[in-house]
Amino acid sequence: QVKLVESGGGLVQAGGSLRLSCAASGRIFRINCMRWYRQAPGKQRELVADISSGGSTNYADSVKGRFTISRENGKNTIYLQMNSLKPEDTAVYFCNADIKPGPLLKEYDYWGQGTQVTVSS
Repeated sequence: QVKLVESGGGLVQAGGSLRLSCAASGRIFRINCMRWYRQAPGKQRELVADISSGGSTNYADSVKGRFTISRENGKNTIYLQMNSLKPEDTAVYFCNADIKPGPLLKEYDYWGQGTQVTVSS
């Protein structure tokens, strides 16, 4: 079994910062791409940022220059440093990862349970 667990969400004022963490555990042979998504009430889930196993990153235009995704491969963990937060960043943030549970097994797509981020104006 593979599990992704997010932490670090909360309530912050506009202009503030939060740092989200996502740790993968369980039967893991290799983790490839890891991502942060978010879903605001009444809206579709959207990709916020992703990071490859080699450390290449991509960001949604709405968060470029404010959010930074990073990764600790030895800990199977990714982070999302969120600065200059805006009320429109309010959403549930989900961690997603492409994981091979074993060397002879195919890659599967795993999701965390989500963590709430609320930015007040």
